[in-house]
Amino acid sequence: MTTAALTAYVLMWPVLVAVVLFVISRGFFREWAEARRDGRDLI
Repeated sequence: MTTAALTAYVLMWPVLVAVVLFVISRGFFREWAEARRDGRDLI
């Protein structure tokens, strides 16, 4: 395995985790804002 391929493989995981965290956070904050507008509890 070349150094460039190993570097890309290792750096791929933090990027994937960041993307998943962004998607989950975006959905959470969207639902939280909607609940605040409607005067409902989030849970």
